Amino acid sequence: MASSFEKYQKRRLISSYFSVVISIALVLFLLGLLGLLVLNTKKVADYFKETISVGVYFKDNAKEVEMKQLEKSLSLADYTKSIKFLSKEEAAETFSEDLGENFVEYLGENPLQNSIDLRLNADFVSAATVEEIATELSSKDFVDEVTYDKPLISLLNDNIKKISLWVLVISAIFTLIAVLLINSSIRLSVYAKRFTIKTMQMVGATKRFIRRPFVWKSVRLGMLGSVLALLGMGGVLYYSDRSFPELELLTEPVWLVVLFVSVFLIGILITWISTFFATQRFLNLKTDELYY
Repeated sequence: MASSFEKYQKRRLISSYFSVVISIALVLFLLGLLGLLVLNTKKVADYFKETISVGVYFKDNAKEVEMKQLEKSLSLADYTKSIKFLSKEEAAETFSEDLGENFVEYLGENPLQNSIDLRLNADFVSAATVEEIATELSSKDFVDEVTYDKPLISLLNDNIKKISLWVLVISAIFTLIAVLLINSSIRLSVYAKRFTIKTMQMVGATKRFIRRPFVWKSVRLGMLGSVLALLGMGGVLYYSDRSFPELELLTEPVWLVVLFVSVFLIGILITWISTFFATQRFLNLKTDELYY
């Protein structure tokens, strides 16, 4: 009978530890994902900014040397991310493929123009800066027109500012929730052993002596939960980098190491503090108060 009871208690204890580890791992995993999002918010924003295209269209009488000189000067400019020259023949061929028929034969001439597709570095993608660049290019005698999506640039910048602010707010809220959830799991684990704590205290054990095994056990559970969370974060990061290589998520390893170490330390710190105060609470309770 006693053996069955001991086995039951052991299974119950293992189940309690398992639930604590899973709770810690899930909370730290979600917190870590939010940290990855915070670290890569600017990269994601820059990626979308750098997809905006500025089209520079040349006049029909523009000389080839003039177009080449402009292409070279733009390629050397600080604001240029990438540049591609598209001749009117190449443009007509691409347009015909999209249209499904040769419109040049139908019209008898090629109405398209030689052009340059210009992509800007993210730091220069603002309404004022792009307008200034467009004005400078339009002033060239051989340039017919400079086009870009001005409303999209303004909308993109406004939304990025809003999203960045909300990411920071949500990060702060989620950090608080993570602390509360882990604290609750640890408190429940300690609560199940409140009578053991009081018994040890009644036979003369000091508070520090009683706390030590509980704190050490919780810290080990916190370390295990942190490791599981880090493995999950590593898997998500690896998969995301393989799926979206253009975001270059692994180009800043120092910050990633700081984030992973921080998540690991947070798991240890929260479990240590929670266990310390949970055991201290039961140590200060009277025996008859343990039943409430």
